[in-house]
Amino acid sequence: MAVLHNRISSKELKEQLMKETEPRTTISFYKYFPIQNPQEFRDFLYKSLFILKVFGRIYVAKEGINAQISVLESNFELFKKFLYSIEQLNNLRLNIAIDDDGKSFWVLKVKVREKIVADGINDPNFNMENKGKYLNAQQVNDLIQNNDTIVIDMRNHYEYEVGHFENAVEIPSDTFKEQLPMAVDMMKGNEDKNIIMYCTGGIRCEKASAYMLYKGFKNVFHLEGGIINYAKQANELGLKSKFIGKNFVFDNRLGERITDDIIAKCHQCGKPCDTHTNCKNDGCHLLFIQCQECSKKYYGCCSDECKEITHLPIEQQRKLRKGIDKGIMIFNKSKRRLRPRLNE
Repeated sequence: MAVLHNRISSKELKEQLMKETEPRTTISFYKYFPIQNPQEFRDFLYKSLFILKVFGRIYVAKEGINAQISVLESNFELFKKFLYSIEQLNNLRLNIAIDDDGKSFWVLKVKVREKIVADGINDPNFNMENKGKYLNAQQVNDLIQNNDTIVIDMRNHYEYEVGHFENAVEIPSDTFKEQLPMAVDMMKGNEDKNIIMYCTGGIRCEKASAYMLYKGFKNVFHLEGGIINYAKQANELGLKSKFIGKNFVFDNRLGERITDDIIAKCHQCGKPCDTHTNCKNDGCHLLFIQCQECSKKYYGCCSDECKEITHLPIEQQRKLRKGIDKGIMIFNKSKRRLRPRLNE
């Protein structure tokens, strides 16, 4: 019987990854399409990708698939052949990471979810087939010049903070499902304008574009393949990037640089900086921006209090963490909780 889940410790898997000598490629992809039996499809994917030594996170739901993975270079063509053998995924666009060492993932996790993007939409009349028009990099650059165009960032604050399109509107909410109705409210009176929606890899802005059309907006567009694909196309075509700064990504890298602009600041000292980190205190793990100087000063922690805790004996640290969800602050979405300076 084939193994359908990982049975090795995370520590051992990380060690195995670091010993690999063959390069890996980090890839992301998604597709909205009906899946009648998500669990069966999940098991089929796991068995096939496990054999190919694919690592990463894949979510499967009745509405489609969402994946962020890494593949050994020698298995890349085999992986593509397998993926494209699935009728609904044939010739699917694959977003290849830009600033990447291939060490983003060390285990394969394929999970069944209610939706591949939690949206809070319960109306049976909502239809993902009626979505906004795709825009490539050149089309985005051209349309942005139009005074009747509004660019909307459908990502979270910590993503927007380190990089975004010029003059993009941030939707200041904690979750994507809160962003959707908020975007509609914020754009009232602009129903006839060009609305460009974008996100990291395209999955959120594609659904957002369908929602905006559903709510009566007429000229809705979304960036094909998100920021990842835009950066790739802009580089290949020699276009000036209208996206400035860093693109936040949900793996160990926590970001890939698009332009040299540093538009964010260290949350502790206020110096220009766009390097995200998670607080080294296992009872905190707050995601925040920290410069090298403050990293040394606070030992990678977000505050003096957390620094002091990391210097306690490990058993005492575990006692303090007991009953606390230590991952609660990882990828924290709240703009309100990401204080400008954590030690003020």
